[in-house]
Amino acid sequence: MSRTAASPVLLRRPAARAPVGAAADLAACREQLRGGSRTFLAASLLLPADVRDSACALYAFCRAADDAVDLPGANGHDAVARLRERLDRVYRGDPAPTAADRAMAAVVARHRIPRALPDALIEGFEWDARGLRYESLEALEAYAARVAGSVGAMMSLLMGVRSPQALARACDLGTAMQLSNIARDVGEDARRGRVYLPLAWLREAGIDPDVWLAEPRFDARLAGVVRRLVEAADLLYRRVDSGIAMLPRGCRPGIRAARTLYAAIGHEVLRAGGDSVSRRAVVPPSRKAALLLGALARGALPARRAGAGLPPLAANRPLVDAVTAADAALPPTPRMPSRGLGERVVWLIELFERQERRRQVRRSAGLQS
Repeated sequence: MSRTAASPVLLRRPAARAPVGAAADLAACREQLRGGSRTFLAASLLLPADVRDSACALYAFCRAADDAVDLPGANGHDAVARLRERLDRVYRGDPAPTAADRAMAAVVARHRIPRALPDALIEGFEWDARGLRYESLEALEAYAARVAGSVGAMMSLLMGVRSPQALARACDLGTAMQLSNIARDVGEDARRGRVYLPLAWLREAGIDPDVWLAEPRFDARLAGVVRRLVEAADLLYRRVDSGIAMLPRGCRPGIRAARTLYAAIGHEVLRAGGDSVSRRAVVPPSRKAALLLGALARGALPARRAGAGLPPLAANRPLVDAVTAADAALPPTPRMPSRGLGERVVWLIELFERQERRRQVRRSAGLQS
């Protein structure tokens, strides 16, 4: 991962937790999601308001970036170059004059998102522009880590959770969601000249990828390949459950809803016999509502931590490492001990005195030089 492995660009720690973007920008971001990200929008309704606003801003930027690369007639390589320029401006604090870019700039500053994460996302879009195909599940996971695992890591940061264990599970969730989307969109992708299913799996099933892509049809052999992909996603979804336990209590229902709704997409494909060529799987509104209610009800259940210590997928490890490196490069934030009011006042006075002494030392050093 050439861009992700680079030294992360760090932002100055924000002085205050200001509201994310202007109200008009956030409204525009939410409207953008209604047009094409209904599953995420439904799950986001269960998140706390401040996290939901940041998440809508993040997803709106990601969606706008994805659409810019996939726009009919667009030059994908030029679109990727423009995305990197937009991201440069976001991290300079001088975003392009769009609602998504302005809101994204506020999000990365507030939540200290290292540049390596959105860089990985754009690298995945670049792979799309190059028309890459993936020989194995591991190669497909490398793609999914970029376009979706990176988003999972950023979502974890929006919720204030930065531990490597939690980030590994957040990346699992993003990767699993992408595998679910690929299982759902086999026919749609093929009609655009793309195949994301592992090529080795297709050959094992007796399907020549190039011949099939020239005339995509559904049959029992393809059903077996799609089923394998849904099962691979389900393995990751089960790993995610322990990660949900590491989130703030108020965030758990929303993330559990996203996990449940996206897993249901793959299960809906299997209900159709694995046929995602002649039809597109859609979770019925009534079932979606039931799943959301179930996620909300399970939000109060005891946390599950089995599997919490599993390492990240190899494809996701650079994302986890990028956050760890970024946090290590920042000065530690003093934490107020859990004390009574009088002790806290004394602690604050001592902190201010230490800071003043350091400023005096720096001033003296400056005069002597």
